[in-house]
Amino acid sequence: MAPATVPARVKICGLSTEATLEAALSAGADWIGLVHFARSPRHLGLARAGALAALARGRAERVVLLVDPDDALVEAAVAAIDPDLIQLHGGESPERVAAIRALARRPVMKALGVAARADLAAVPAYARVADRLLLDAKAPPGADLPGGNGRAFDWDLLAGADLPAGTMLSGGLSPGTVAEALRRTGLRAVDVSSGVELRPGEKDPVRIAAFVEAVRGAG
Repeated sequence: MAPATVPARVKICGLSTEATLEAALSAGADWIGLVHFARSPRHLGLARAGALAALARGRAERVVLLVDPDDALVEAAVAAIDPDLIQLHGGESPERVAAIRALARRPVMKALGVAARADLAAVPAYARVADRLLLDAKAPPGADLPGGNGRAFDWDLLAGADLPAGTMLSGGLSPGTVAEALRRTGLRAVDVSSGVELRPGEKDPVRIAAFVEAVRGAG
């Protein structure tokens, strides 16, 4: 008998309303992402993020996305949101990732921008200090956002790469492309934001459901 395929896991990031949060939870998302970064159209204040996180407690893992946070913001985010996971999406060094993990006493996921094979050279250093890595398309020069730009990188760059278990794929994914992304990369976790939106910051419950369904079908 052939071994069972490990089901791929799904994170819906940048949720901002009760209705779209419920859509993600009802569809079976494994993680829900709440963004605290003022320049993002998906930004939530800590109190608002905490209220949404409370609704998701016990139904999915709650992730707060921070960008180069100082210690005070890390402590405030943990107190307000009680996240299951902290996602770092800035230029945090491996040393800073380790420090944030120790301060927060929560698992940490570090996003790494990828545009060329050389970008994967950073993987080992971050894999030693982060609980999970997320490979995202590197933001174009001058971009306001470090992620969530609706861009994909060349998935074939990952061919033969030594990636830690649980590595997550992001960047330009959509209901129509995620199955192919899983097949070509062999990864078993994906993160989507702009690919399930009607416009920046406005999630579409129909697209959320279609995305999760496409991931489950790819298994």
